[in-house]
Amino acid sequence: MRILITGASRGLGLYLATHFAEQGHTVVGCARSASELTHERYRHMQFDATDETALNTAMAEIRRDYGGLDALINNAGTAGMVPIALTPVGKARDILNVNFLSTFVCTRAAVRLLRASDNARIVNMSSVAVPLRLDGEAVYAAAKSAIETFTRISAREFGPWGITCNAVGPSPVRTNLLRGVPEEKLDALIQRQSIPEWATPADVANAVDFFLRPESRMVTGQVLYLGGIA
Repeated sequence: MRILITGASRGLGLYLATHFAEQGHTVVGCARSASELTHERYRHMQFDATDETALNTAMAEIRRDYGGLDALINNAGTAGMVPIALTPVGKARDILNVNFLSTFVCTRAAVRLLRASDNARIVNMSSVAVPLRLDGEAVYAAAKSAIETFTRISAREFGPWGITCNAVGPSPVRTNLLRGVPEEKLDALIQRQSIPEWATPADVANAVDFFLRPESRMVTGQVLYLGGIA
């Protein structure tokens, strides 16, 4: 497959890029920062995923160099555990832009290439912060809620074109995304799960693998949460 992954420079995105490149797929990653990944099947593009002009240029390069696209993984994200009353407007805007707006902009641009694929897939990243309604993550959870609704409507709009659209909602994974969250809050969150354990990047990759499989052609508009919600 020819796969585009946003937010691929670090954390979960870097893991997914490595995972799929090592599986033999052609992977293009993008992020605002450079990537440390060096692999013959990986290409990194450095730009902001909410920048429509830069994204259209990237899509043109992907069409020219690879002939098209088979899968889009909207992984770019940022978080912050701050009470509503203490959240600066600028921070709220950044969380909404990086999580939701990038998903919308990238999907809108990529669908033009995905329509030509025989096995077109879109996988978006949500979070268990949505069903758990976590204190201090109102804006982040709202952005992820928007992604879930966007996923379900995308599934309906793109289904006639043979494009599936699903979402994965990871439980806490030890990445930089959680570096500012107190450990006791994370432990309390994990204890609310049916499986009270930290998730790993491999757990997330397993869920993404399922959605990308050719055999999953009838699976669309779904949100798969990890860990279970106790």
